[in-house]
Amino acid sequence: MSRGFVKEGDQEEVPMVPQRAYLPEDVPNFVTTNGLQQLLAEKDALIAEKENLGIANENEKRIAVNFINAKLQLLNNRITDARVVDPKDQPTDEVTFGATITLKNVASGKIQTFQIVGVDEANIASGKISFISPLARALLNKKSGDRVNLKRERDEIVFEVTQIEYR
Repeated sequence: MSRGFVKEGDQEEVPMVPQRAYLPEDVPNFVTTNGLQQLLAEKDALIAEKENLGIANENEKRIAVNFINAKLQLLNNRITDARVVDPKDQPTDEVTFGATITLKNVASGKIQTFQIVGVDEANIASGKISFISPLARALLNKKSGDRVNLKRERDEIVFEVTQIEYR
């Protein structure tokens, strides 16, 4: 039936779904094995949520299902585009995707450790940074002992790469 013959109050709301983590259109969706497992677990959780909706009101249930379906569509696109990078295939002496890097702040002496991961897996509180982040881009192809300058709005931080691991 044409939407022109539906009462205005009966029109379905289009669900507003938050976008996933930013990934430029022309950039491959690199993921770690763990990152892909997280995406698949998220998909399973959304499917289970959809199957177990405890909403009696049909209109509210339809809106909730549409919202979950929209989230699933975005997630499925990420999963389909995912390119798993195996750490065993990476050079052990140089920073590339999947590396866990220990850095020393040259000015303060503070030691920090980060892993370079996919955009959906990135979580700075867990020490995981996206491969498209400024720090990760500055670290790529560096070796132990190399220095990295991270320019910020008001200053610049100099790090020294002290260790590179692939786990």
